[in-house]
Amino acid sequence: MNLKLDDKDLSILRNLQIDCRIGLERLAEECGLSLPSVQRRLKRLRESNLIHSEVAILNPEHFDLKMTFVVLVELDRESLHQLDLFRKRAKAEPQVQQCYYVTGEADFILVCAAQDMADFEALTHRLFFENSNVRRFRTSVVMDRTKVGLTLPI
Repeated sequence: MNLKLDDKDLSILRNLQIDCRIGLERLAEECGLSLPSVQRRLKRLRESNLIHSEVAILNPEHFDLKMTFVVLVELDRESLHQLDLFRKRAKAEPQVQQCYYVTGEADFILVCAAQDMADFEALTHRLFFENSNVRRFRTSVVMDRTKVGLTLPI
């Protein structure tokens, strides 16, 4: 579905990207729309899958997953079947927060969360060492979360 968006739709989406808990009345006020108009537009945006998900972003400092790792993964064989197997494995692993299939030196880039280095080592065994199709992986430890988000500049 190719939905035509106007300035009001974009205003709704921008506001929701900042805070999806915003109340309908406040959203209507921010966008210069009536409450029923906002409700209709939101329904249309959700049904068209322009709004993919509405989630709570947790502060990792308050949980036992205080470390973040960026991992570049190079596969040995890149058949569609092997790529799909790795995708499924990454999706099924709760500690993998993001997984990107990329061009360049690596085949995949993963963003992973772990309690500590021992926890990350266990994750590497599950994802990489136990997978005979992983040729190599390179890991960077995140020192500071300077900017984290998935907002789109619309």
